[in-house]
Amino acid sequence: MPRSPTRHAWIAIAAAALLCSCGTTVTTVQATAPLRTSAKWVMLPVANYSEAPQAGERVEEMLETVLRRAGVDSLGHYPPPKEDEAHLVMNDRQRYEEARAWARTQPFDYGVTGSVEEWRYKSGLDGDPAVGVSVRVLDMKTDRVVWSASGTKTGNGGDNASGTALQLLSALLNDMSLTQ
Repeated sequence: MPRSPTRHAWIAIAAAALLCSCGTTVTTVQATAPLRTSAKWVMLPVANYSEAPQAGERVEEMLETVLRRAGVDSLGHYPPPKEDEAHLVMNDRQRYEEARAWARTQPFDYGVTGSVEEWRYKSGLDGDPAVGVSVRVLDMKTDRVVWSASGTKTGNGGDNASGTALQLLSALLNDMSLTQ
């Protein structure tokens, strides 16, 4: 008995959904006017909600590279936390609030921050890397989000998490409208 075209359509949709779930999903949440590459930018802490130690700091370093490649010349970095006992147990939120308070006393136009939701290798024979991040750009004068994006990417068995994250961050920032 021949299959109906409707059944073939559902099979094709299911296959497409399965293939898309393995790639990059980019969602621009908010974008205002183009951001100026000539402005003064500052890297703020990136929160780590994954189970991988220091994934937030890894993403900060990668974001710096991707932003500089996109033409951002003036990119500062928040000062490292003090190494006293009180700061050793500082959580990501406290670290972010302290860095943001410092950045507001400086002449920065934009602050870049975000979070790492996933940074792992899937279980199984291939051990595909899976990365999920969100990136936000703040107007430092108004503390308003002027651009944000979130995405996930699953690499192949031969890939590593850092390379997969760099590809994802490049794709996310590629969607950012920049002007001189």
